Amino acid sequence: MRWIYIFICVCALTFLSACIEQHDSRLESALNMAGANKGELLKVLNRYRESDNQKYHAACFLIKNMPYYGFYKGEELQKYLRYFEAHSTNIKGAQFIVDSLKKADGEFSMDMLTRKKDIEVVDSAFLVEHIEWAFKVWKEQSWGGNVNFEDFCEYILPYRIGDEPLSLWRKDLYDTYNPLLNKFRKSADSNDITKAAQILMDTLRQGKYRYTSLFPKGPHIGPVALKWKTGSCREFADAMIYVMRALGIPCGMDRVIQRGDTNASHFWNFILDKGHNTYMAEFPYQEKWKKASEYDDITRGKVYRVTYSLNEELTKDLKDVSSVHPIFRYPFFHDVTATYLGQQNGQIVIPQKELYDCPRTGELVYLCFANKQEWVPVAYTFFNGEAVCFDNVEGGIVAILATYNESGLQALSNPFTLNHDTREIHYLNPLQESHIISVYKKFYFAVKNYFNTRMVGGVIEGSNQKDFQNVDTLFLIKEAPYRLYTVAYLNPDRVYRYIRYRGGKDSYCNIAELSFYENCLDTLPLKGKVIGTPGCYGDDGRREYTNVFDGNPDTSFDYKFPDTGWAGLDLGKPYRVSKAIYTPRNDVNFIYKDNIYELFYWDKGCWNSLGRQTAVADSLVYTVPRNALLYLKNHTTGNDERIFEYENGKQIFW
Repeated sequence: MRWIYIFICVCALTFLSACIEQHDSRLESALNMAGANKGELLKVLNRYRESDNQKYHAACFLIKNMPYYGFYKGEELQKYLRYFEAHSTNIKGAQFIVDSLKKADGEFSMDMLTRKKDIEVVDSAFLVEHIEWAFKVWKEQSWGGNVNFEDFCEYILPYRIGDEPLSLWRKDLYDTYNPLLNKFRKSADSNDITKAAQILMDTLRQGKYRYTSLFPKGPHIGPVALKWKTGSCREFADAMIYVMRALGIPCGMDRVIQRGDTNASHFWNFILDKGHNTYMAEFPYQEKWKKASEYDDITRGKVYRVTYSLNEELTKDLKDVSSVHPIFRYPFFHDVTATYLGQQNGQIVIPQKELYDCPRTGELVYLCFANKQEWVPVAYTFFNGEAVCFDNVEGGIVAILATYNESGLQALSNPFTLNHDTREIHYLNPLQESHIISVYKKFYFAVKNYFNTRMVGGVIEGSNQKDFQNVDTLFLIKEAPYRLYTVAYLNPDRVYRYIRYRGGKDSYCNIAELSFYENCLDTLPLKGKVIGTPGCYGDDGRREYTNVFDGNPDTSFDYKFPDTGWAGLDLGKPYRVSKAIYTPRNDVNFIYKDNIYELFYWDKGCWNSLGRQTAVADSLVYTVPRNALLYLKNHTTGNDERIFEYENGKQIFW
């Protein structure tokens, strides 16, 4: 009898597999890849096949995409997680954590981890609990009727976000955060997804978050991101997703593969309202969810929405391509650039005459943005025989075109710029004509309210009272400093014992160095007792006002409040101060004396050196081809460097 029972079970499982194969070959393929775990996954399908059609299709959705997912195990993982745990409570800063843990544990390496495949280890109990909880919150929440099944599957149902350790996170997060919505569910707006999401974000933002991008590259850390509240934009976005999905709000992550204005990717959250409109938030810094079309804080170029499911349309496009770049080989995303750009959206066309070589008709061509001296594909198209055309590309970027083979990316064009407003394309083809340029920095982080821009509106003031009750303005900073040391001529009518720099509105009094001189030709600054407003960001003592006069341009003042901060000197007796030299807060990106630099320009598929120089001041002088894309490398120190043009006597960074 026992053998008959086993035979019947095997036949039933075989029949079920055959039915599945008939309807969905990807699902059958996934089940075959499960090996010994296939029976566990069939239990889930069998549980829902006759009893609940929606849950059955939800289970199919999860399982057929499961082969692409996995997680990491090993002692090395604990070494990685210690970075986040330590930074969550230590006030000495991320660099201190990195240095300390490297010394204590050695370098973290992903290669030391063991990867486990979900398809081989996820059991029926785990999958059923996630499915049941996902359906519970979808059906019970007052806004659930505004979420269609497709969005539910992509942005509520998934049991994981990336490659974090597996966990049953839904119930704990539901129990913690669902009571916050009790009053809202009784209101007239109870079906408004965006208002429910705002209540949750208001609560999440109350914690103290510590941003850093200094930690080594590793896997997603999972729901502990909510506990530790530290990491990069990826960890912060993950934290938001867990809470929103645990409460039945369709939420996910939009991203740029490579930003158009700096050497980084970027992640942020999105939610979908009842009209399927996208609202976004850069948690925890953004106070309110806002429409995607209102988001313009960075240069995005191309925006992609991260999905749990494989982009089958894109995969079909590329199935006959012999060599696909890894970024697009397994695309768990789809293009949502048009959602963000609206009217600014448009096509770019690069004619064949602008290419080094003519691709074959139908050959795959990539649009690439710069990351330091490398190029990163952000979109692809097929050469139509006459031109290379890309839809939905934001302006304000520099790009090249490239093909890809087993040897890597092969440049197909010189760089070109796409104007943000006019969408005019300008080709950066170096000319034989040269010009002499003065270079003051190697990097400029093109974001609003960056350190050097925070000096705009700052003032140098003199007084003969220690409390500066009666004060004279000696100099107003009207432009963001573009070099390490900027000279200000004061021409005062009086003598002053007390002199200071007072930061402008919302500046946190960011300044690195300041020195005062009695005469314009003096090279030795005046000495005095350092005075100022105590207190700094992080309350760790590393960014106090005393840094302004320590002679080190790499340390700076970062006041703990946006306004009212200042730093100055008590000169001991009155002086007629005729000159000041100031340095903005910076990340060692200006030109430093005695550092070794090398300038490059791009031409014919590579970076060409214009020679090395040892800086003797805070600027470098080079002779370069006109109309060239440039890149300055510091061989002595520093990490950030960025492409730029040189026009009208100025570096223009992209």
